[in-house]
Amino acid sequence: MHTKLVILDRDGTINQDSDDYVKSADEWIPLPGALDAIARLNHAGWHVAVASNQSGLGRGLFDVVALNAMHSKMHKLLSAAGGRIDAVFFCPHSPEESCSCRKPASGLFEQIGERYGMDLQGVPSVGDTLRDLQAGAAVGCSPHLVLTGKGEKFKDKPLPDEFPAGTRVHADLSAFADWLIAQPDMSPKAAAKSIHKPGAGA
Repeated sequence: MHTKLVILDRDGTINQDSDDYVKSADEWIPLPGALDAIARLNHAGWHVAVASNQSGLGRGLFDVVALNAMHSKMHKLLSAAGGRIDAVFFCPHSPEESCSCRKPASGLFEQIGERYGMDLQGVPSVGDTLRDLQAGAAVGCSPHLVLTGKGEKFKDKPLPDEFPAGTRVHADLSAFADWLIAQPDMSPKAAAKSIHKPGAGA
């Protein structure tokens, strides 16, 4: 029995993004329909993990206590919606630290694969930026762009060539959940083959 796993970005995908960084629980505000979308995925048998760059830690804009408070709020609100995120994997480093976990590097995804003991080939990865999708694609995830957060700039536009081949575009996390739940129940590798058609969703 394969684990049905979805990997989500956080800021701009689940919650509102900010050019000034999301620095506190008060500033962590879920996007409309996002928590219900995660709950619907859970109810359809999908496990959900989060992979998030949190360079505000490395930049000294907030500390781990504040980050934990944000995630506590996220888990509490999600629980009230009937949903669950298994785990949050985050990179605390600033870009200058040249780590292997800051997206578009694939370190967070490799950690997730190790945690679940599975190959991530074909596992859906959802984000609002190019680097989110590049990080997932590096380990074989199927790329899904949401047009929320930083993804809004791609509305009604063709995706630039640097996006991973086969990237599918969804209005928001709720639309992605609708799409995924409607797919035939198959292994992630088989799903990847069906998803990665030339030019699909681009």
